[in-house]
Amino acid sequence: MLYHLFDFLNVHYYIPGSGLYKYITFRALAAVLTSLFISLIIGKKIIKFLRKKQLGEMVRELGLTGQKEKEGTPTMGGIIIILATLIPVLLFCKLNNIYIIILVISTIWMGIIGFLDDFLKIHKKNKVGLKGEFKVLGQISLGIFVGILLYTNKDIVIKEKIEGSHNIEFAKDFYPKEKSFKTTIPFLKNNQFDYGKVLKWIGINENESENLVWIILIPVVITIVTAVSNGANLTDGIDGLAAGSSVIIVVTLALFAYVSGNIMMADYLNLMYIPNSGEIVIFSAAFAGALIGFLWYNTYPAQIFMGDTGSLTIGGLIAVLAIVLRKELLIPVLCGIFIVENLSVIIQVSYFKYTKKKYGEGKRIFLMSPLHHHFQKLGYHESKIVTRFWIIGIMLAIFCIITLKVR
Repeated sequence: MLYHLFDFLNVHYYIPGSGLYKYITFRALAAVLTSLFISLIIGKKIIKFLRKKQLGEMVRELGLTGQKEKEGTPTMGGIIIILATLIPVLLFCKLNNIYIIILVISTIWMGIIGFLDDFLKIHKKNKVGLKGEFKVLGQISLGIFVGILLYTNKDIVIKEKIEGSHNIEFAKDFYPKEKSFKTTIPFLKNNQFDYGKVLKWIGINENESENLVWIILIPVVITIVTAVSNGANLTDGIDGLAAGSSVIIVVTLALFAYVSGNIMMADYLNLMYIPNSGEIVIFSAAFAGALIGFLWYNTYPAQIFMGDTGSLTIGGLIAVLAIVLRKELLIPVLCGIFIVENLSVIIQVSYFKYTKKKYGEGKRIFLMSPLHHHFQKLGYHESKIVTRFWIIGIMLAIFCIITLKVR
């Protein structure tokens, strides 16, 4: 809102400082400071409110050190993250930008699903909450929504760099805008992959493949949204792990948004230029600030848990950010913590079922899954586990950033 207000004032009246709102860097910094301030202020108030209403976490006995002490800690702290993200976005972003529209709707969408899950858990006084199929249905419906917009919206376009071109005017280094379903493949010289090619490989001609590419695109989006949101949900098992890991991922995606949405940086790095994606930097900055502010209250010993309101929203948003920036093929590395947590549960359950069927007694690979509980069972303090997971997350993020130059 403020962007549109100051844009109007700058055009019709001269007000000192109003021109600053033209710059993405200024608005991104303003957004991160605002979201950090909001999360710190409203966080304290929300914690007091939740304690007053006795909306605390119910803890199952899993034999983990310090587990019972967390009984009654306020949950649904994801509300803090959502509010602290959306308020700066509404203040500093161009609200008619298609990418901002997608991200705001995704935030609210996943926030509602997570909130319903947390509310039902507290209301029914059990750990089941919203049935798994309804959560998956919500994730699938978000994937369909995002996939359809990517396929149909005329503002979601790219500009590809002309090979060997080095003009003084950067715009001349790129082909005109085109509707494309290409994405980035890390480490390859011509690092682009067109989803339409999958259809060509199975014998569909070029004209038909352009019309039918949604058959590939939408399932890919659904898979990514579901996998990452569930991964974030599983990672949220000890104080500060999910929020801290997410900060690292979101800051990295903000950097990708900046270089992809800036034609000079895209020209220098020989990347596809994504027009209008610069606004994603501001959204990511607000998101990162909200997560950092939430960490103030969520680090060990946590004063509040994010609940599914936070974890499902965080995972869904990270997935959508990567997809719209055409960096979804980096997710196995960038979101490595989430993926490993997911895989540890899948492996544990699958192996247990297999051994029970074959030997009559189920066996386990890990002492407990998700993976962070395995290390707790080994005797590591949760603060040490969280810090080491953060370090691994930083290493994975740096590895992803390297892909901008190493091809």
